[in-house]
Amino acid sequence: MPRVTHDDAPPLADLMPWSVAPLRLGRAWPAAPDPASLRARWDALLKAGGPDREALFQPSRARTLTSAVGRLPGRAGGTQRLVRAEGPCAEPVRVLAAPFDEQWLIPDHRLIDTARPELWRVADAHQVFTVETGDAGTPLLATSVLPLLRTGRVRPLYRRPGGTEPNLVPGLPDHLAARLGAPPSAPDVLAWILAAVRPDLTVPLTADPGLWSAGVDLGRRMLWLLRRDGERPKLPGGRRPYVRAPLPGRPSTLSYDRAEETLHLDEGRVSPVPPEAWDLEVAGVRVLETWFAARTAPSGAGTLAAIRPAAWPQAWTSELLELITVLALLAELRPLRAALRTTSPVTAADLRDAGVLPPPERSRRPASVLDHHEEGPDGQFALV
Repeated sequence: MPRVTHDDAPPLADLMPWSVAPLRLGRAWPAAPDPASLRARWDALLKAGGPDREALFQPSRARTLTSAVGRLPGRAGGTQRLVRAEGPCAEPVRVLAAPFDEQWLIPDHRLIDTARPELWRVADAHQVFTVETGDAGTPLLATSVLPLLRTGRVRPLYRRPGGTEPNLVPGLPDHLAARLGAPPSAPDVLAWILAAVRPDLTVPLTADPGLWSAGVDLGRRMLWLLRRDGERPKLPGGRRPYVRAPLPGRPSTLSYDRAEETLHLDEGRVSPVPPEAWDLEVAGVRVLETWFAARTAPSGAGTLAAIRPAAWPQAWTSELLELITVLALLAELRPLRAALRTTSPVTAADLRDAGVLPPPERSRRPASVLDHHEEGPDGQFALV
């Protein structure tokens, strides 16, 4: 059966109405692939005084050493102005710094130009963030941690903490339940979106229960790999990449031997690395090369970003092995996504006729989730 396309597929922006612009750090040094470097950078900043502290901080129009800002929701960062700040570094948190690259961030509002507090308020163990990539092969990424990608809008799955009030256009689950014969959960709808979304960020929907089930299963597999939840995945046949020759203390080059399915980090060797893992790109950039460069590219001498591990940490090797597996398995799913056939379509016109679309304006705004005091600048509590 030929694949059926429908120009009237509803846009993602209508199905998940609340979206937030990307975070903007304004300076690179508050994020790093390892948390120990971030603590050392913070200590170096506080040990410096006067003009030296200012130069290390790298002020911008949005943030200087005298900027007065409140604490990030749910975080323990200080609110004293950085010009006279003291005390320990806020405990680093995991973030998605680039496609498939989880790093660490100092969650301190004073260090971030545009932190998007509304996202921090709903970030918890239940939340899933989707982020637009601008890539035709992988239009959306999904992550359990806050994304720092500046490629497109961020859409949380839930509008409130605790996995409550899904960020779905009101009436959509009920409409799909009536067409499919069973109510879909919010994670089911997200799974379908990940599997069916097109490069133009429209999402064809179906009223075919069998097709819906197949698409949801595919999307759940993608979601599991993207979020890296649970046990470590394996390559087909149970294979896993291993370190075949020890990695050097500070590798500087990365190359790939396609015939031997081997990744070379200087004289270190990792295999098997399927070609699909090496070839996977997002927005024209090879993921493995970007991941490696984030850990090895030179930084300006005398800057906080230059504070890095003296040698390649074992944790990075473990992350690399898992990343290779994830990329290979996701690449295998691309043909399945392309073959997902949309039958019995639920079009945007159907949703308009049912009163589901257009989304009400309130659904495009963040929910009121302030049920506690948030600390404002210089230790004052913000009124809520």
